[in-house]
Amino acid sequence: MSEWLVLALAMVAVCAIVLAVQVLQQRRIGDDDDPSETPDVIEYMTMMIGVVYAIVLGLAIAGVWEARSAAQDHVRNEAQALHEIHERVRVYPAGVRDRIRADVDAYVSHVVTTEWHTMRTKGELTDKGTQLLDKVRHDVTDYVPKDDFEAQAYQPLLDQVTAADDARNARADSTGATMPGVVWFGLVAGALVTIGMIFALQIRRTPRELILAGLFSALIAFLLFLIWDFDAPYSRGVAATAQPFLMLFPGAG
Repeated sequence: MSEWLVLALAMVAVCAIVLAVQVLQQRRIGDDDDPSETPDVIEYMTMMIGVVYAIVLGLAIAGVWEARSAAQDHVRNEAQALHEIHERVRVYPAGVRDRIRADVDAYVSHVVTTEWHTMRTKGELTDKGTQLLDKVRHDVTDYVPKDDFEAQAYQPLLDQVTAADDARNARADSTGATMPGVVWFGLVAGALVTIGMIFALQIRRTPRELILAGLFSALIAFLLFLIWDFDAPYSRGVAATAQPFLMLFPGAG
């Protein structure tokens, strides 16, 4: 089932529950109830709870979006470092150059075809990918430059190998969820409290008030879904992609 279909069903379900509870509550208290009798302190508490929860939601969305952007940067840095290795070995002899480029291509192809699927489904990298990158490292480090021109290219190549390895490690650290369970507990509990405070205001069964209550509940459900969707940078709907690899290595896919 599509994640967006799940979102639509969840928003409809939340609206339906809130409206049903509100209608049932109104029938229980009767039509002669005066909503103007709501104590001012309840209105003040409802307003403050809404403001505090809105700040918490904003911080949570900013946090998971920043994590998602950082995850995409890790992919971009890794792809760029590998591309630099692929291009800079042109100063090496043909046999060495072709071997290093072939190993880089093999690693990139594994990442975009096999490892990316493993990241999305299991939240981890593959041992095969680690082995392929180690092979690239050994290709670069084991070669002994034959002249000054090759020696000048040797250290920058080592730096690019290190950059690719660092980016891969950062990508591995970003595969899981970024929001701790206790934060999710606070977000869900805060949503229940914020929506529950609607009933303390003695909202009447007018179409305008019921529509506003339903839209408010649906908005909170959407924001929680947005946080959940961004929470795993490589696994869900709006996820980081392997596009940097495919742009720099068109034949990898």
